[in-house]
Order: sequence, then C-alpha cells, then structure tokens
Amino acid sequence: MAKKYIDIMDTTFRDGFQSVFGGRVLMEDFMPAVEVAAKAGIKHFEFGGGARFQSLFFYLNENAFDMMDKFREIVGSDANLQTLSRGINTVALDTGSRDIVDLHAKMFKKHGTTTIRNFDALNDVSNLQYSAECVNKHGLQHEAVITMMDLPPGCVGAHTVDFYEKILRQILDSGMKFSSLCFKDASGTSYPKKVYETIKMAKELLPENSHVRFHTHETAGVSVACYLAALEAGADGIDTAVDPLSGGTSQPDILTMLHATKNSDYNLGDLEPSKMLQYRQVLNEQLKDYYFPGEAQKVSPLIPFSPMPGGALTANTQMMRDNNILDKFPDVIDAMSEVVEKGGYGTSVTPVSQFYWQQAFSNVMFGKWEKIADGYGKMVLGYFGKTPTEPNQDIVKLASEQLKLEPTKENPLDIADRDEKKSLSYWENILKEENLETSEENIFIAAACADKGIEFLKGETKVNVRKKSGSNDVEASPKKQESSGDISSYTILLDGEKYNVQVAPGTDINITAAPSKETNQTQEVQTNTPSGSGNNVVAPVNGVVVKIVANPGDSVSADQTIVVLESMKMEIEVKAGSDGKLSSVNITKGQNVEEGQPIFTLE
Repeated sequence: MAKKYIDIMDTTFRDGFQSVFGGRVLMEDFMPAVEVAAKAGIKHFEFGGGARFQSLFFYLNENAFDMMDKFREIVGSDANLQTLSRGINTVALDTGSRDIVDLHAKMFKKHGTTTIRNFDALNDVSNLQYSAECVNKHGLQHEAVITMMDLPPGCVGAHTVDFYEKILRQILDSGMKFSSLCFKDASGTSYPKKVYETIKMAKELLPENSHVRFHTHETAGVSVACYLAALEAGADGIDTAVDPLSGGTSQPDILTMLHATKNSDYNLGDLEPSKMLQYRQVLNEQLKDYYFPGEAQKVSPLIPFSPMPGGALTANTQMMRDNNILDKFPDVIDAMSEVVEKGGYGTSVTPVSQFYWQQAFSNVMFGKWEKIADGYGKMVLGYFGKTPTEPNQDIVKLASEQLKLEPTKENPLDIADRDEKKSLSYWENILKEENLETSEENIFIAAACADKGIEFLKGETKVNVRKKSGSNDVEASPKKQESSGDISSYTILLDGEKYNVQVAPGTDINITAAPSKETNQTQEVQTNTPSGSGNNVVAPVNGVVVKIVANPGDSVSADQTIVVLESMKMEIEVKAGSDGKLSSVNITKGQNVEEGQPIFTLE
C-alpha cells in the first residue's frame, strides 16, 4: 500500500528567522541556502509576511518586495510560496482599512506569493471574511486558520476541541472560500490528545479530500508528539524548519520528523535525509556570524504557564537585551497568566501575543494594572473584534478610563475606514510631500510601516542586525548611549548601584544615581532630581527616544508630554510632572536612554 503523501512546508526563511532572530536576517546571508533548499527538492516555502515584512524595513534597510521577488526567481515558478497574514491586520499590528487589506493581497500576488495563510488571533470569523475575499479575488490560494493554544493552569472558557469545532462551523456557515485549513499553535502549548481530537473533528466536518494542516513550535517540548498525533488523525501537511533555525522556539526539524516517521505509513514530501544534510550545512555556514540567543535554542517547561509564542518570545527577549532589562523576563512571564485570563482568551499569536506581553511588562514595570497598554486596552474594549470570552469588566473599565475610549461592538474595518491615517490617499499625499514615488508598493509600505516606512523610503533606516563581534557576541557588548554634541552617556555599576554618567570634553561631569529597583514607576509620573536651578526629569524605563514634542524655553504644564520613548514596542509618554519652564532637553531623537538617565530639565 502506498504511503500517504504529507506536504511539508519549510518555515526556515520566515518563522525560523522570526523565532530565532526576531526576523533580522539579511538577504545576502540566506539566499544561497534558498538555492540549495530548492535543489534538495523542497517545493513549499514560507517566505514572507508576518513580522518578516516590517522587520526588513525597520531593521535591515531592505525592501520586503525585493526579497520576495528574489526568492521567487531562485526557486522557480512551480514552488508554492506562502506568506502569513493577520487577517484585517495583514502584516501590521493594527487594523487596516478595507483599501489596505485589499492592496496587501494585490501586492503579495504581484511579488511572487502563491498562498496566504490567513488568521485572526481572536478567532473572530467576521475578521477573516473580508481578507479572505481579497485573497481569493487576486488569484491567491487562501489558507484559512483556526488559532490554537492551551490555557494556563486554572483557566477555563475557551481553547477546547468544542471551541475549535464552533469556530470551524462558523467558517463553513460563512461561505468563506479556502483551499486549505490550518490549525496554528504559535505557542506550542497544545498537547497531543487535543491536537488529535481537533484534527479528527475537522476531517469529519470538512468535505472529503479537504487539505488540513497543523502548525506548532517546539517551545514547550511536545511538538513532535503533536505532529505525530496530527498525522494519525488525518492531517495532510505539517510545517518544519532546518537546523540551526529549528527546534526551540521554532518548528521541529525536518530531519527529526523524517526520523520520527521512519518505517511509517507517511511519505514526508519525498525529502531525503542526505539532501537535507547538505541544505543544513550551507545554512549553518551562511548564519555562522549571527548571534543565537540561548532561549531560542531550548524548550521551556514554563511556556504552558505564559503562553508566549516562539516568534514573539525571542523578539521580546532580544529587545529586553537591547534595553538591559533581561532580568525582568521571569517576572513578565509570571504576570502573563492573569493578563491572558482577564483579556478574554484571545490566542497568544501576533498581535494578541504582543498585547499580552506589553500588558504583563507594564504590570511588572509600572505596577499591577496601573497602566493599561494601548493594544491590550483596545482589545478588551472591542476595537480588534470579539474576544473568545468576555474580558474582565474591571479591566474594561480601567482601559476605557485610561485610553478615553468607550467599549465597542462595531466592525473594526468600519472603524479603520473612518481613520484618515489608514486611507491610501493619506499615505499617497505623505509620499508626495516627501518627494517619493507614489507606486502601489510604496503606498503599502507607508501604510503598513507608517513613519518607519517613510524613513526607509527616504534612505534613513539604519541596519540593526545582531551579529557576533570577534570572540564577543552582542549580548556581552558594552552599551554606549549616543547623545547630542560630543556628550556621551553611560550607565555604570558601582558597589551594586547603577549610576548614569555623562562624559564630555572639559571638566564638568554629570553623575546621577539611577532609581533603585524598588522605585514605583508609572508611565505618566516622573522622578525629579534637583540639579542646580532646576529639576532633572529622568527616563522611567530603558528605551529609544522617538519624539521630542517641546523645546527649551517653552512654558509647560504638569500633565504636558515632553518626550515620547519607545520600549518593548510601546510608546511611553514622559510628562513634565509640574508647571514650569523647560530649560533644557538632554537627549536627541533616536537615542537610546537608560532607566534613570536625565532626559530634560525644568525650572
């Protein structure tokens, strides 16, 4: 009897990059491996979308559309090239207008995409319908997705087999067209029995010969068992990656799965171990200079308690490294369960995973529920669609008060269509103002990446790739903070205490003690330290200066925002704290600042 053919999608060049490096891999450092992979017989690749769209513009100074074109050129016309889309969010963290959602499908078709895997983190089927229409309209294969995870211990109300059956029936009742159905577990927390029963349920509900896939991560250490359970239940395809971008926070390795199914009734895409070894060798050689974070290469028994997706986990820990706050990671993980439960059990996959992380981070850094993160707040208020269960009403009330928004049940697309900044004409006008080409590609780049997209198109993006430096990797590299003029700022550790030090030519040196760990910080309250005739207002957290909205000499009020910092993908407003005159601004836009570093002075 012939073995059942299992379609293997190679996720190395999308999810692998995202799960290990936060998406930051340059084209020149992986395209030779793509060529070898194609020669090895791989015909189905995940090659873009998700965070691998924005990351190219934000950190690599590369155009994602150029990357996609090059990828298609290498693998040929017959390969199935797949991207990941977040439903009405497409490749951004916020809801797009209908025009943006449609343009996304049009541009991705134009630039080599065969299939779009289309998911909604809330499993709100109404959020999938319009994006599905656009994908089908532009001649792409539509892979509909039901997102999965396991709830933290003690949490009930969603993410059971019955819950997934309800979502699947809603998809079928909607009349949505799809060429395949994927159950996607970005956190890797689903367990084998649930996977088996879910896939079995889907195969029984769907028409005969429907293509059903399962996607998971090795983060919690049960991915291979889950894949075997999915295959036993009738799955037609699974996702794998290739070492060194497999295992850990990424997908199981193709060689591991070939071994796990040895002498079985499954044919994993006619792939041969010897050819996979050649592919692995080239890939390892191409990436030998990259810094591999330790947490990306191991499984964690704590993930089911969080749960944090592989792609988001490493990106977040790397940002914590960049900001010298990695010591807060265990506390943020500990705070996740409550955030998930009170948020309405949206699946921990982008963008909801980022909302969970930001809120847990806020709870750790600024006090429990003292500050509602913008994305999390909008989610519980209904601005991204309907959550699987009702969010905690006390949190809804806090979010409404802090964000000054009323709860809503309105279609998120209708809300986005009213937002001028989400119209294509708005971004076309911005491009014209900047004397930039108004191609459809550029309009979409601007709409999806906002100011950072414009910076890229103007040639202002700085390459930020984490590579080893000699024998010292980037984690061990000292962090120097740039400043205006010839002033340089450093954070030093002396007798167990942090101090911020400003060094400039001459004899004047400014040394300020950083706040102790016990300091209760909020995003809207500053620490004022007497300095000469004025007060130094210090940075409440480590971050990057994204905006300076007042000038020296301005009279300011206590609640007036002076500086906006970005930390962990959150914008943090630093306010004056008291009425007075802004005598100096001690930082520049784009500068990294340390917690406790003086950033402006009031008189």
